Formats: sequence, C-alpha cells, structure tokens
Amino acid sequence: MREKTMTRKQVEEPKMQMTIRGMGLSLLVGNPTHKQKVVVVMGATGTGKSKLSIDLATQFQAEIINADKIQIYKGLDVVTNKVTTEECKGVAHHLLGIADPESNFTAENFISAVSLAMKSIIGRGKLSIIAGGSNSYIEALVDDENHEFQSRYDICFLWVDVAMVVLHQSLAERVDRMVDSGMVEEVRNIYKHNSDYSKGIRTAIGVPEFDSYFRAEYSSFSDEKTRAKLLEVAINETKINTCNLARRQVEKIYRLRDVKGWKIHRLDATKVFQKKGKEADMAWAELVAGPASMILNEFLFSFGHSPGLASTVDSHSNNITKVEMGAIAT
Repeated sequence: MREKTMTRKQVEEPKMQMTIRGMGLSLLVGNPTHKQKVVVVMGATGTGKSKLSIDLATQFQAEIINADKIQIYKGLDVVTNKVTTEECKGVAHHLLGIADPESNFTAENFISAVSLAMKSIIGRGKLSIIAGGSNSYIEALVDDENHEFQSRYDICFLWVDVAMVVLHQSLAERVDRMVDSGMVEEVRNIYKHNSDYSKGIRTAIGVPEFDSYFRAEYSSFSDEKTRAKLLEVAINETKINTCNLARRQVEKIYRLRDVKGWKIHRLDATKVFQKKGKEADMAWAELVAGPASMILNEFLFSFGHSPGLASTVDSHSNNITKVEMGAIAT
C-alpha cells in the first residue's frame, strides 16, 4: 500500500487555522525570544500603505496604529486623505484623528500613544500593525534612547514602493480628485488671516499652499481672473510639494535600510499603478498583498525567522531577495 504524503499546503493549513484562532498565544509560541511581534508598513504617500495594512489586518486578526503625523490630527479628512469607514473594512484603527488640530503632536507624544495602543491591542490577543509615511516618528519609536522598543518587540518591516515617475503622476491625479471631493472648501473652513503654518494640522500639504488664494478672496482689490489664477497655482504647488514629500520619504527609507541596517522587505507596486480596474486589483494581489502575506506568515509562525533589525542589509533594489524568498519557500 502506497504511503500517502502531505503537500506543503495541507501541512500549513491546520497550522494557520490553529494560530489564527489563538493569535495572542501564537505570537509568543512562534518566537523563541518571547518578544511580542509587530508589523510596520512603510512607504511614500499614496503608495497603498493603508490598503495593504487593512488587507493584512483582515487576514491575520490585527489592528492598525496610524503613523502619519498629519492624520493624527482631527479634521481635514480630505486633505489628509484619511481612510473612510468603508475602507477600514471593520478593522480597528488607532491614533487616527485624535489630536487637537492646533496642537503640536511630537514624536514623544507619538511614542507614548503607540505604547498605550499596543498594550490594548496585545491585551485583546491581536497583532499590531503600525502604518504610515512619517518615518521620523517610526524611527523615533524603534530607535528610542533606551532601546526599549527593540528589546520588547520583534519587528517586520514592509515597504510598499512605486517608481517615482509613476507615483508622481498618480499623486497629481489624487490631488485633482481631492479638489473634486471638496478639499478647497475644507481648507477654507479653517483659514485664518496670518495663520501659523509651522505646527498642527496647518502644516499639512494642501493648507499653506492656498494662503494667497484665500487672501485674494477676502480682498476687495482682486478680480475673478486673479483668483482663478491663484487657485490654479495653489493646486499645482500642492502637487509639487506632495511629490517632493514622496521623494524625501523614500530617501529616509533607504537611509534606514542601507545605513541603519533595518531589514526592510520591499514590495514593488509600480505595475499596480500602471493598470486600471480588475487588472490593477490582480496586480496588487500578485505583487503586493500576496508576497506581503507570505512574508508575514513566515515572520509570525516560523521559529527560525530573524528579527526585523538585522546586522546585514538587503542590497536589492527591485524585488524580494533570493535569500528572503528562500526563507519563505522552505
């Protein structure tokens, strides 16, 4: 009688079912260092960090902690591109629209708030996914002076990346959609003469750029043609500054990876942004969500997974390295 062999899928499925049901326990059982596990989703603005975080959260029973310093403030939901209730798909989000828009929410404030949120999430037996483009916040959290975060948590870094020439076009189109969705009216509602654009929600791209336009609106010396021109200039400046922000964000990620030695898994979403509709959805599943799920499954449930902060650096620039894929495939 021929011996029946089990496929890898048959072996993994019971394992996944067991760990998903007891997520809180599995995050420690699969970790010989007994550190709690946390996922950090990074990337430039507009690359799909929120989408990936929600995709993973629905699959791995997680809750999301916002790491976008502008989205932490209350208000300007269109300008700051906050996820909608529908987009959240029932996944709990923390640190989203919680700060006074006139305050200055510092990195220290962020670290304290994240600590409280993670304790709450872990207490419910859930996985924490920290997602956002404010790399200065993320760096301050991970590389704190006393190395407390690194000593307590095993970290998996995921980077959603898009080629700049493709991303710039997408960001410009996003600004146009924001204008159509009421961005100008939203900013007008918080406009104040001689506003301080150095702190709080008024530092958001899409707010100071409209200062001259609103000044003209309140002036009896400007005509309709002048105001239309100033509006066009404000929108274009918003697009340019958004693209400049994206470049700076990517530069910081490269520094964290190449200089500081963070082991960051890069997911190339460029082809997703070059497609539309169902083709884009298929490309997302194949190139971003699928590989991210494999990486996260290995991170959560493998005894041999290395920590998120490694002594060696991934030197690839296009896709997951052969070493990473080998770890996933074995």
